[in-house]
Amino acid sequence: MKPSPELLTPNNHTLVLIDFEGQMAFATKSIDIMTLRNNAGLVAGASKIFDVHTIVTTVAEESFSGPVFPEIEEVYPKATVGYIDRTSMNTWEDKAAYNAINENGNTKLVFAGLWTSVCIVGPTLSAIAEGFDTYVITDACGDVSAEAHERAIERMLQAGARPMTALQYLLELQRDWARQETYTEVMALATKHGGGYGVGIQYAHHFLSH
Repeated sequence: MKPSPELLTPNNHTLVLIDFEGQMAFATKSIDIMTLRNNAGLVAGASKIFDVHTIVTTVAEESFSGPVFPEIEEVYPKATVGYIDRTSMNTWEDKAAYNAINENGNTKLVFAGLWTSVCIVGPTLSAIAEGFDTYVITDACGDVSAEAHERAIERMLQAGARPMTALQYLLELQRDWARQETYTEVMALATKHGGGYGVGIQYAHHFLSH
């Protein structure tokens, strides 16, 4: 009855959201941008519901890359949480980001963001080299081409990273529908950002209410 230690729980990992910014999205071709935005909203929303230790980083926000996606800002307003803005393409090489990621001692790290082959590969490989268990939410990442994204994912998997999806992240944190303290929020988030699954929830609620 004991669950695998490889499964994520609200308290055993840190989520790092990297460079979900306009300039980075303009050149992203490996995933439809609206799908990416929905998945980013799903991940950010899940981490908020379950009070996951979450870091939001940007690169050259004011001079080049622009503000984060509205789906991130809605959940983690810059004025409230503060974003760590970097010049380094590798978040792991930024002192403020590195310290924030490591501040609570979690040994599991979950990464999502843009672009997969640069801003996700860098910290993922760096974290693995330091002994962290790393997870990459592959459908909440994107790159300038499908080739770039796929080779980046392949490279990280070869190094030991664990792939997962945005919806999987949400449901793995919920784990049991009997957990009523988060059930309503999870259902609302899935309805809003869960694509076909969310439409299915709306459909079911409509007929069950009659």
